[in-house]
Amino acid sequence: SVVYLQIEAEVQRRKELIHQSVERRAIISKCYKPKHPEVYTLQDSFLAPEFLEIVNFCTSPGADFQGLLSYLESFSDKRIYRLPVFTEEFCQAFVDELENFEQSDMPKGRPNTMNNYGVLLNELGMDEPFLTPLRERLLPITALLYPELGGACLDSHKAFVVKYSLHEDLDLSCHYDNAEVTLNVSLGKEFTEGNLYFGDFNQDPTPVPKYIEVEHVGGHGLLHRGGQIHGALPIGSGQRWNLIVWMRSSAIRNQLCPMCHRKPQLVEAEGFGDGFTESPGNEVPQTVNLCALG
Repeated sequence: SVVYLQIEAEVQRRKELIHQSVERRAIISKCYKPKHPEVYTLQDSFLAPEFLEIVNFCTSPGADFQGLLSYLESFSDKRIYRLPVFTEEFCQAFVDELENFEQSDMPKGRPNTMNNYGVLLNELGMDEPFLTPLRERLLPITALLYPELGGACLDSHKAFVVKYSLHEDLDLSCHYDNAEVTLNVSLGKEFTEGNLYFGDFNQDPTPVPKYIEVEHVGGHGLLHRGGQIHGALPIGSGQRWNLIVWMRSSAIRNQLCPMCHRKPQLVEAEGFGDGFTESPGNEVPQTVNLCALG
């Protein structure tokens, strides 16, 4: 049938994406000259002092969920939290670096089928020196906020930057993420409107969903469950850059694929893949795979 052929074509396209990404990364690594090489390796000086204070609290004896809430902004009962992440200086240098890359003639992979403007950060070589340490710094926080989603053992990620501007991507339709926990940090620049909106958790939709709107604050991040249905309203003016980190726990997703809600059937992948592993959840993962169904 036509539908079967369309699905088959999409599966093929996704398999090819991985190899194309590896090729782009090799070219970028060899040929691209960064404008701000320092932003590629995470340093404490990039992190907001309040963020370090929160991590400090979460790693102290007796830290608990209630205590952590006093450091965060909380929105409704949807388990969405805002916290300071980066300094303004880092955000400016990072966006400047991304614009420099965007203006170069380097090959560029796009984050996903919904975002045409933005950068896959693993292709810039940022996974090991920047994103893995950032994810590890977040673990004490996510362990208290999302214990049942593997918040204490988020062992892989997919990270990308999205860009919204008037003549490019204006908004983002309703969706949920292929992640257990998502971090969405506003990097700037100047923009108006473009709030995020959140609906139900994908596994318990109600007949009449209640949506809430959350404003972006520069340098601050929103933490939410990947399965929380959400989208971005159109910006009114300017340009908005956001860092999105989909954080994954193999211990959770090895049991049930978050996209197809079935036991995953794995196919081999390069790098982190989609965060599934062949080993049981309590072992150190050897390879990270994709769910062929998802």
